[in-house]
Amino acid sequence: MLIETILAAFEMDEILYELRDHSAGLNCGRWDYIFSFIKKFAEDPSCVLPDRGQVTMTTHFLRSYSLLLIKTCHRRGIHAMGGMAAQIPIRDDPGANEAAMEKVRADKEREAGDGHDGTWVAHPGLVAIAKEIFDREVPQPNQIARKRQDVDITAADLLMVPKGMITEAGLQQNLNVGIGYLEAWLRGIGCVPLHHLMEDAATAEIGRAQIWQWIRHRAKLEDGRIIDAALCHTLLEEELTRLRASAAAGRHVEAARLFRDLIGAQSFPEFLTLSAYDMIAAEGA
Repeated sequence: MLIETILAAFEMDEILYELRDHSAGLNCGRWDYIFSFIKKFAEDPSCVLPDRGQVTMTTHFLRSYSLLLIKTCHRRGIHAMGGMAAQIPIRDDPGANEAAMEKVRADKEREAGDGHDGTWVAHPGLVAIAKEIFDREVPQPNQIARKRQDVDITAADLLMVPKGMITEAGLQQNLNVGIGYLEAWLRGIGCVPLHHLMEDAATAEIGRAQIWQWIRHRAKLEDGRIIDAALCHTLLEEELTRLRASAAAGRHVEAARLFRDLIGAQSFPEFLTLSAYDMIAAEGA
């Protein structure tokens, strides 16, 4: 069972009770979890997150969620699965590839050290790295015997908003990934390699949710500029121009129009795919 919403983090025991004869364990769904956090607190100005790249599993609220999942599962004698490493191999740049693989190693060593019984990756090329680390750190079939009674996670831990900066580069990355993912989605592709990461609906959701929240609360970039609709629309048009110049003919214009509607909506749209489904359905009518 994926624990990938902030509400589910508060109900892990209850979920396991309901699934008591049908569950092998719980799993950290990190990207959807971050999106859920932003969505649930979208209207709260005290819950504005920094750049997506700064919201890692070592931040307090995500580390707390991971440790609580381990403790909850092991207390009930079932497996706690770690999160997905989103990196993919970089074939044409050995230096960049080694840096990416080092991030995977650090992620999996943290999971194994904390007590996770297994993990998952976004690309089969990472299986050997994850397997080597878990085989070394967890030579036994699992770590269920580690009850982590030293862990004491409170609601405040799960709700602690990470500190950090909002940068123009982070804003541009959200726009680029959001448009790039939606363009592929409209062509029937649900999982897309972008910037050496495997992006799915959850990461596109993070990007558009962050921008919506930044606009709503007039968050500031690190250089002091206020993030408003005008700034975002200007940067969106720049990203659209770059994407259309660097890619073959696709659906970037439609994707950009949809993304612009999402970040400019008066109330927070529940899921970006709902609007995208409407576009697909209209085409098939």
